[in-house]
Amino acid sequence: MVVLKKVKASTLMETLVASILIVVIFMMASMIFNNLFSYSIKTSTRVIDTHLNEMEYLFINEEVTTPLYDDFEAWTITAERQILNKEDVIVIEATHQDRKQNISRTIVTN
Repeated sequence: MVVLKKVKASTLMETLVASILIVVIFMMASMIFNNLFSYSIKTSTRVIDTHLNEMEYLFINEEVTTPLYDDFEAWTITAERQILNKEDVIVIEATHQDRKQNISRTIVTN
């Protein structure tokens, strides 16, 4: 019969400390990822950009008239006809009610 070499075992305290360190590292990593993802979701303007593209299309094809005031989710949208540099333009502005973020579009009309 073969005699196996004796392997030095770690103590219970060393095992607990190592386990706690691993748990703390994973917990901190998950908190960082959570903050990153929640920030990117909160500041995403994809939905309002799509809505503004639709409104721009409607103005170009004369489906709606100015002035226009609209609420879309948490955004307040205004569209007004103005004269800039001797050109007739439609300015569409969207303002987020909570973050006070502004998005502006300008359409040159003929």
